Amino acid sequence: MPLGNTMTSNVTNVTTSTDLGIDRSQSPTPTQPLRVLYVDHTAMLGGGEIALLNLVRHIDLSRFTPVVVLFSDGPLKPLLIEAEAEVHLLPLDSTVVNTRKDTLGGKSIFKIGVVFKTIRFTLRLSRFMRNQKIDLVHTNSLKADIIGGFAAKLARIPLLWHVRDRIEDDYLPPIVADVFRRLARWLPDCVIANSAATLQTLSRVRLEHSAAIHSGVDFDSRVSVVHDGTPERNDSHSEVGSKSPLIGLVGRISPWKGQHIFLRAAAQVLQKFPNTRFQIIGAALFDEAEYEKFVRDMVVSSNLTEVVEFTGFRNDVPQLVSKLDILVHASVVGEPFGQVVIEGMAAAKPVVATRGGGVPEIVMDGETGILVPMGDADSMAGAICRLLADPIAAAEMGRRGRERVRDHFTIQSTARKVERLYYEVLNRRAKSKN
Repeated sequence: MPLGNTMTSNVTNVTTSTDLGIDRSQSPTPTQPLRVLYVDHTAMLGGGEIALLNLVRHIDLSRFTPVVVLFSDGPLKPLLIEAEAEVHLLPLDSTVVNTRKDTLGGKSIFKIGVVFKTIRFTLRLSRFMRNQKIDLVHTNSLKADIIGGFAAKLARIPLLWHVRDRIEDDYLPPIVADVFRRLARWLPDCVIANSAATLQTLSRVRLEHSAAIHSGVDFDSRVSVVHDGTPERNDSHSEVGSKSPLIGLVGRISPWKGQHIFLRAAAQVLQKFPNTRFQIIGAALFDEAEYEKFVRDMVVSSNLTEVVEFTGFRNDVPQLVSKLDILVHASVVGEPFGQVVIEGMAAAKPVVATRGGGVPEIVMDGETGILVPMGDADSMAGAICRLLADPIAAAEMGRRGRERVRDHFTIQSTARKVERLYYEVLNRRAKSKN
């Protein structure tokens, strides 16, 4: 259901009241920075957590003090500390933290033990918010939205939800999607979605209290560039059309990320370009080892062992992306945003991506990349072969993609838009008390 005339499936910036800026003379003018509490249920480095880390790294510390609560420990914690955030670990029972969103349902939601543990934890989190004198709560994941949302409500602290998941039946169990949409009507003071497509799935949210703000990358530090603006290459894969072009897919190994589609396309590409090599960058998370085994077995059964490399989890993804000739995005369900896509474009890589979710807001089909139908290995293979056959056009596509990221998807721009929303939420709450 469309939310308004400013929402389209191919928009770069969504115009809402928040995009118009605010009069900061009417904003709170504290003698010290406002304390913003960021809440996330996990410290694993998923897409949402990386986006949170990027935001915290670029928030204006003269105006805001970032305080972070994590419900479990992991590699995100030291990175946030390095980013000068105040980080607190409030452990939540692992049966709640590790429950995957696609396995939720009526029975799992209403288990007595789970409900009791969650309520007790929510009360503890609410006390923490009051004791830490938090000015605004910013939740970053679906579990954090619910638990942190109720905690903020109890503590009477303004709440901003950051929704990074499509609230649809093809992405979440129907009962979970319905409950979440209903809660979005009254629990948060404001909702940020990571794309217009994500925001449209929250069809019952009040538009005047919501905004689509794309996640961004630190453009200047993303790749090493030489004087002509071309990413430096340190290996034999010098350009599309070289003797051994390298095609990569980045993301956690998961059924909906489409590694199996990527491999089917790879087999077809090899028939026309037999020297091509492929990388699957990422690892399985959240109990998805069975799918990883399926994908690895598929490599063997398809005789791709010599041309496909599994890198596993890597913390140097930008460096790996800089060595690719083509970046492929293969999700079989609409991606809420497409962080990997903008990272590839920032590195001036031609992109082949599936047409769904927020990706069409990033990729201009035929100009900064090629969009293909979800789940269609034939179309994906055709798009890759098209780029391999015309390296000059592919390089130009990569250049235009890089310019698009520079103009529309920098983390600096994202941070400034989020900061304006903070002031708007606080102003609205202050006026409601008068």
